[in-house]
Amino acid sequence: MPPVKVEHTQLLINGKFVDSASGKTFPTLDPRTGEVIAHVAEGDLEDVNRAVSAARKAFDEGPWLKMSAYERSKILYRFADLIEKHNDEIAALETWDNGKPYAQAAEVEIPLLTRLIRYFAGWADKIHGLTVPADGPYHVQTLHEPIGVAGQIIPWNFPLLIYGWKIGPALACGNTIVLKTSEQTPLSALYVSNLSYEAGLPDGVLNVVSGRGPTVGAAIASHMDVDKIAFTGSTATGKFVLEMSAKSNLKPVTLELGGKSPFIICEDADVDQAVELAHAALFFNQGQCCCAGSRTFVHERVYDEFVEKAKNRALKRVVGDPFKKGVEQGPQIDSLQFEKIMKYIKYGIEEGATLESGGERVGSKGYYIQPTVFSDVKDDMLIATEEIFGPVQSILKFKDLDEVIRRANATHYGLAAGVFTKSLDTANTLTRALKAGTVWVNCYDIFHAAIPFGGYKMSGQGRVKGVYSLQNYLQVKAVVTPLKNPAWL
Repeated sequence: MPPVKVEHTQLLINGKFVDSASGKTFPTLDPRTGEVIAHVAEGDLEDVNRAVSAARKAFDEGPWLKMSAYERSKILYRFADLIEKHNDEIAALETWDNGKPYAQAAEVEIPLLTRLIRYFAGWADKIHGLTVPADGPYHVQTLHEPIGVAGQIIPWNFPLLIYGWKIGPALACGNTIVLKTSEQTPLSALYVSNLSYEAGLPDGVLNVVSGRGPTVGAAIASHMDVDKIAFTGSTATGKFVLEMSAKSNLKPVTLELGGKSPFIICEDADVDQAVELAHAALFFNQGQCCCAGSRTFVHERVYDEFVEKAKNRALKRVVGDPFKKGVEQGPQIDSLQFEKIMKYIKYGIEEGATLESGGERVGSKGYYIQPTVFSDVKDDMLIATEEIFGPVQSILKFKDLDEVIRRANATHYGLAAGVFTKSLDTANTLTRALKAGTVWVNCYDIFHAAIPFGGYKMSGQGRVKGVYSLQNYLQVKAVVTPLKNPAWL
C-alpha cells in the first residue's frame, strides 16, 4: 500500500466536506492494478448550484474581496508552506491515483505546485490599473477588478500541476472558484484544497465538485452565475465548453487543449544528446502530456544513427510500479486510454511505419505499455496526425529547414515545439517560423511558474502561468472624472 491515507472523498463546498445531493459515489482506480482506491462523491447539477451559490456569496459578501491584497497574499503564502510541508503525502496520493512515478511527483511536480502558489501570492498586491491621458480636462484611470466566480475544469494527466495553474491566478486576483476535478484523479485536489482552508482561506472561496464531464463539467460551463471558465483537456471537449459558454451568459473562456508537437533535430545536432532529449520530450509522464514531442523530425544526414539510438534508449526505459525506485514509466491512466494507445500502435503497423521497439503490453495486470518507437513515419499516417497521448514515438525524416517548417506547421494544433541545434541562426529561423505557443530550444518541458503556456490554432486560447494569466481573471474598468481648472493636462 502507498504511504498515505485517503482522507477526503466528499465534495468541498463552502469550506466544508459534504456528500453529494444524490448520495451517489463513483470509484477512483489504481492504474497499477485496476482495483478501487476509494469511492468519491459524485456531484451533479444540484451540487454545482450549491457550489456556485457559495462562491457567489463569498465574492459578493464575504471577507475575501474586502481584505487587502497583502492579506490575500499572506494566505496564499501559508497555503504554499502547507503544501511543501505535506509534499511527500501529496505526491504519494498523486502517484496512487494517476500512476506517474513517485519520484516525478515528489521531486518535480509538487515542488512546482508550491512554487506556483508562491509566485501568484507575490502577484496579489502588485495588480493595479493605470492613469491614462485624455484629450481634454479629464482625469482617467483604469481599475483592474476581479472577474467574479471562476469555473475551472482540470484534467487527469497533471492533476495538481494544472490545479495550480488554474487556482493561482484566480485567487491572486481576488476571485472565487468552483473547480471540477477529473473523475479519474479526484483525490489529490481534495487533499490540497483542504490545506487552503487550513491556511486561512475564507469559506466559499474555493469549492471542489468531483463528478463526470457531461454533468458537472457541463453544469459549470453553462451556469448563468459563473463569470469565467478555464478548461484544460481535449480539443473536442474544449469546443463543447466554448459552445456552452456562448449559449449561456457569454462568459469568457480560457482553453488549454491538445497538441501534436514537432521536435526538430537538425543536422548539426549531437545525436546522443538529441536522442535523450527527444526521448524525454515524448515519454515523460507515460506520454500523457498535451505538449509531448510526438512528431520527431530528424535531418536525413543523422536519421539512421538517431533511429538506432532512439530504439536502444526505449528498450532501456524502466517500466514498472511507479512507487519503486528507478522506475521511469508507470501505467497509463485507465483501460480506455490503454486501449486507445494500443489501437494507434496497430494503425502505425498497418499503415506501413517500421516498428523499431515496443508495441506490446507489459505484464497482465494494470495498464502498462512498452515504450514504442516507429521509424519511416509519413506525415499522413494516423500516428503522425492524431494525438495518441501515450508512449509512442514517431520518427520522421526531413531534408532542409523550409521543408520541416512547412511540415511541422501542417497540423490543426499549435501547442508547443522543440528545436535541437548548435546554430543560433537556425534556432532563430525556426522559433519565429513555428506556429506554436511555446518553442523550447535545446531543452523541453520547462514549466517554470513565470513562463506563459498556451496554444495557437486548435490547441487553445489564452495563456496559463506567468503575468499573462492574470489577464484571464480581471476586468478592466475605465473611470473618467472632469477636471476644473487643472494646472496641467
